[in-house]
Amino acid sequence: MAAVTLNGAEVKPLGDRVFIKISESEEKTAGGILLPDAAKEKPNQGTIVAVGPGKRNDDGSHQAMDVNVGDTVLYSKYAGTDIKVEGNECVLLSEKDILAVLVGK
Repeated sequence: MAAVTLNGAEVKPLGDRVFIKISESEEKTAGGILLPDAAKEKPNQGTIVAVGPGKRNDDGSHQAMDVNVGDTVLYSKYAGTDIKVEGNECVLLSEKDILAVLVGK
């Protein structure tokens, strides 16, 4: 299980939560038009930088996570808590809010 440093403190997600570094938003449209900051949409794609131990089962054991550190994922648009770490946009969310793992990224 990996952890992320946040202003000198280590961030270690609990339960079935994951910490994701959000991918950069697009600067241009497909046609080459530059987008101002106000028009950019918050991306819902990022790379997992830390994972929790997994959801706790009734017997006290942890259920294994389906995602790992380094996976690039798509997640629900309004899910999680936005956090800024050393100038990077990140989000802390539950594993259930992850929609897909991008293979080949």
